[in-house]
Amino acid sequence: MSLRSDWTPYLKGGLFPAVPVPLTTDGRTHLEAQERYVRHMATQPVAGVAVWAHTGRGLLLAPEQRNQLMRSWRAGMVTGRHIIAGVGARPAPGQTRRQIFDAAVRMGEEALENGADMLMAYAPSYLRGAPDQDEAIVEYHRRLAALGAPLILFYLYEEAGGVSYSPAVLTELFKLPEVVGVKMATLDSVMTFQDVAAQIRQAGDPSLLLITGEDRFLGYSLMCGAEAALIGMGAACTTLQADLLRAHATGDAGAFLDLNRRVDRFAQITFTRPMEGYIQRMLWALVAEGVIPAEATFDPWGPAITQTEIDRIMQVTREVSAR
Repeated sequence: MSLRSDWTPYLKGGLFPAVPVPLTTDGRTHLEAQERYVRHMATQPVAGVAVWAHTGRGLLLAPEQRNQLMRSWRAGMVTGRHIIAGVGARPAPGQTRRQIFDAAVRMGEEALENGADMLMAYAPSYLRGAPDQDEAIVEYHRRLAALGAPLILFYLYEEAGGVSYSPAVLTELFKLPEVVGVKMATLDSVMTFQDVAAQIRQAGDPSLLLITGEDRFLGYSLMCGAEAALIGMGAACTTLQADLLRAHATGDAGAFLDLNRRVDRFAQITFTRPMEGYIQRMLWALVAEGVIPAEATFDPWGPAITQTEIDRIMQVTREVSAR
């Protein structure tokens, strides 16, 4: 058995919410809200959670705060739930590429030491436009794969800070035995999603998974062949989205259509421009569900959202969650 085929069963069919961090206005973790959120998520029909992803501001948190959050999730996730850690690095002025890669590897080591089961490689946007961009992208992932943990690629559209992976680059990355799949987050480029889905099918390895990160077309991405979901939208209204995945897997077309309508409605009030505001919107959705208090919705790195928008999020969250 290979690492890929060993881990595919834990991912396939599963929902992995990318969880945000409840913060106070001074940027500290709201500890009570965090524990309430962990307890809540442990009751949801999820395969695990993604910690330190973009939704969880993984690259922006101080290491000790980041590690404390990982330990909190590890302690709260019941047996059989798996934790995916977003890992990468934010280049500092004057750093060499090797130093940046070393920092990403250190973050991966910290994730595994503090309880992560799998890693998801942040898109190395700092390589965009480099003369050796393709070779450098492959080397970055090889360094992370050398940690020996299951590794998920992250194909993020460039407007959100990602970098495009050419078909040739993906072919090389798919050869790494630690790579278990690729998370796609292309937002409005349906063609890119379709092209990568086709390339995975052509690779002919059933244990190599297409993982959707497409909050704005979650249902359609499942129809295109996605076999798991790792999405920020899953941080709230979680059962609704897990039910959508289940309806698709079981071929329950009527339930799928109804659930997809509700999920799309939720996506359209949370994943909208300015896109960086989605993190605070998801936190307010958790307030609407009664999971965290309003004072735990601060996001120091995102744009402010208006009271009108908050009211709308609260209303729609409650409506789509109603059974």
